Amino acid sequence: MTRGTLMALCLLALCPQRGYAQQAGGPLDATQKLGQRLFSQSCLVCHTKPQITSGQYGPTLSRETLGGHEDVIRAVITNGTPRMPGFKYTYQPAEIAAIAAYLKTVPAPAQASAPPSAQPAPTRQAD
Repeated sequence: MTRGTLMALCLLALCPQRGYAQQAGGPLDATQKLGQRLFSQSCLVCHTKPQITSGQYGPTLSRETLGGHEDVIRAVITNGTPRMPGFKYTYQPAEIAAIAAYLKTVPAPAQASAPPSAQPAPTRQAD
């Protein structure tokens, strides 16, 4: 194994899963751990950016998703949206509730500021 590959693997092991790591507020309970596992199996592929060079299909999810309303989150996971499949035939209601419970532990992502090229140029005032 090359030195660069080994270094890259070490860095990946130290990095959180793009905002879906457990928050510092305490350990997850059994339901939230189940939700984390199911989220990793079915949701992570669309709701995170899997590689630096690839895009992200769905929105980043957190406790603020859908206004933080757990019942609405469960309904969307169950029935889907025009861009997202529903999981009512994949998961039991308790498993869908576990995913929603896990999302309630995920902090909202930091707001990215606009790159300098996207910010308006300052206007020059006449003397």
